[in-house]
Amino acid sequence: MGTSELPWIRKIAAVAALGDENRRRLYEYVLSTGDAVSRDQAALALEVPRSSASFHLDRLVREGLLRVEFRKSAEKTGPGSGRPSKLYRPVMDEVGVSVPERHYDLAGHLMAAAITRSQAGGVPAAEALRDVAAAAGSEVGRPGDFLGALSELGYDPSPDAAGGYRLLNCPFHRLSRDHTEVVCAMNGAFLSGAAAASGLSAGIIVPDPDHGPGHCCARITALGNKS
Repeated sequence: MGTSELPWIRKIAAVAALGDENRRRLYEYVLSTGDAVSRDQAALALEVPRSSASFHLDRLVREGLLRVEFRKSAEKTGPGSGRPSKLYRPVMDEVGVSVPERHYDLAGHLMAAAITRSQAGGVPAAEALRDVAAAAGSEVGRPGDFLGALSELGYDPSPDAAGGYRLLNCPFHRLSRDHTEVVCAMNGAFLSGAAAASGLSAGIIVPDPDHGPGHCCARITALGNKS
């Protein structure tokens, strides 16, 4: 997942913020321009008061949908023209949320990358998918905080009676029902990559044959450090 991705709970707040019609229209306008826009530009385009545009744009910044940058405008002249203008730019080009949390976009990205790698290098597709998934997992690992990484990714780790952790949510749930072998192998490689990047042994990821409905097919046996 890219750096522009919001944590799940923040996505819910962001989508809720777009429930206001004026705020949604402002967000869509900023997206459509392909560039940073000022409060004056937004107010003029949507025919709303400047104060209203400013309020809603700043709310979108707080929710993580827009970011602010300051730039001197070539169009301004006269007193005060040398001061940088406050501009608004999208943080991401789309935002979506699912409950429970799912990451089908990540699965699609991994599978497409694996197919490309398989075709380019003559590598078996299954091997390419494991390699791509492990590399992607290593990018999201957190040194010393594997459980935090799992929580942020939506796996919902929960301690079990054996001293390990079960993962109460599968981010690839629908795909795993129809393509169990492929998706669970991809998921295991992804988790192993995240574990290794977090400073843990990749061997802690094991299949969980008794996982419940909607739960992940993998289980964390322990949180021992790599030797």
